[in-house]
Amino acid sequence: MAQALVDRHDVELAASAAAGGRREFGELVRRHGSAVRALLRRMGAQPALADDIAQDAFIQAFERCSEFRGDGTFAAWVKRIAARLYIKRVAKEARYVAEVETEETVAAPDPGGLMDLDEALRGLSEAERLCVSLCHGAGMAHPEIATALNLPLGTVKSHVKRGLDKLRARLQSAETLGRTQHVG
Repeated sequence: MAQALVDRHDVELAASAAAGGRREFGELVRRHGSAVRALLRRMGAQPALADDIAQDAFIQAFERCSEFRGDGTFAAWVKRIAARLYIKRVAKEARYVAEVETEETVAAPDPGGLMDLDEALRGLSEAERLCVSLCHGAGMAHPEIATALNLPLGTVKSHVKRGLDKLRARLQSAETLGRTQHVG
């Protein structure tokens, strides 16, 4: 029976979960739990907080499984739930500063010239990291992010653009450094 769950599509599993299928929903959690936690970490959550919010997101997803229609992926749907929960948590704890803070110093690429996305994201300001993660990690549109964060649309667009520009520069710099070290 376990093999049958692995072979089933997310839409089928979600429909079964909406009818009370706990094993089917467990399979969805197994498939997408790591991706949800990774998104939350990229948004700035510490590991324990990412785990807590991911768990809350999956509880909400289970309770609202009948709302999932399969228009997008289940992973994207549950990531949006998790992103919204994280935003609420950050706002509640007053850790998020809506104004553009002073630019953070971007650390130099590692000596090996290898850098992953998580490392590059740590070089962004909190606002940039959050807006980029919501846009490209959770698939939220700029107006949706602006509403969720209670920020002007132009500010969200600026954070996303500036964040992406910084990411490109950091990743290109790391790639260039890696190539010169391997050639030399």
